[in-house]
Amino acid sequence: MSKITRREAGRRILMSSAAAMAAAGGLRGAQWINSVVRGVQVGAQSYSFRDRPLGMAIDAMRTIGLGECELWQGHVEPQHLPADQLTFWRETAPLSDFHRIRGQFDKAGIRLYAYNYSFNKDMNGAEFDRGFAMAKALGVRYITASSYISLVPRIQEYARKYKIVVAMHGHDDTSDDDAFSTAATFEKALAMSQHYIAVNLDIGHFVAAGGDPVSFIQQHHDRIVTIHIKDRKKDHGPNMPLGQGDTPIIPVLHLLRDNQWEIPANIEYEYGKPGMDTVAEVQKCYAYCRKALET
Repeated sequence: MSKITRREAGRRILMSSAAAMAAAGGLRGAQWINSVVRGVQVGAQSYSFRDRPLGMAIDAMRTIGLGECELWQGHVEPQHLPADQLTFWRETAPLSDFHRIRGQFDKAGIRLYAYNYSFNKDMNGAEFDRGFAMAKALGVRYITASSYISLVPRIQEYARKYKIVVAMHGHDDTSDDDAFSTAATFEKALAMSQHYIAVNLDIGHFVAAGGDPVSFIQQHHDRIVTIHIKDRKKDHGPNMPLGQGDTPIIPVLHLLRDNQWEIPANIEYEYGKPGMDTVAEVQKCYAYCRKALET
């Protein structure tokens, strides 16, 4: 497999779904939602809508006008199952269910870009394999994963088998040498595979862990699959409404815009408190991103 460039990946997400549906006769009455702003695809990690089931999350994205999505596994997997029952579900869930989910997104006019399936140390081989089979059934080219450096060689085996790129997602726990947090931890994984391992850069978590997302993106933009847009304070500080933390959101968005790096910028809403209107808050996040890109 040849190395996937950032420009090529961007063209794929913006064109492949629309082309496929046009060939099949269109969207059955729906229109593809255009949330590309000055060349930057703005979308959502569906975890932003974790307070509602998938169908309502899709409706929320349509209401806001977000036309691209990274699907959180919590919107797919049954919640609150004991570990052994969740393992059984992963091993046996009909892949036709995933075709149906893809159809929900297509009907809504939302491009399904990636599936979040986080590989952990307790998963067996069947669960690893099944995550890739699910992504294949969803019709996505990428998996995003909160995982561990020590699991990268194992992940890479399945990624090569299915020809699906896995992008590692980080948090701010710098005390765990096996977890993804700093630039150095991501670079360890990138060095293990030029073709199948990439980065899902959460710029809020990256800043909270002491990182500089602008510098990291400049150095590794061709290995970044998607960026999570959120705001956090430095030094493991809290999530904040966009513009109120220490995360350089506007410089990051300008970097994508001005260099024409076609990396989706997916809003991941996490600062909310009970009683807040999720749709209204994500709408504010989208408006913030639009204003940043248009000025």
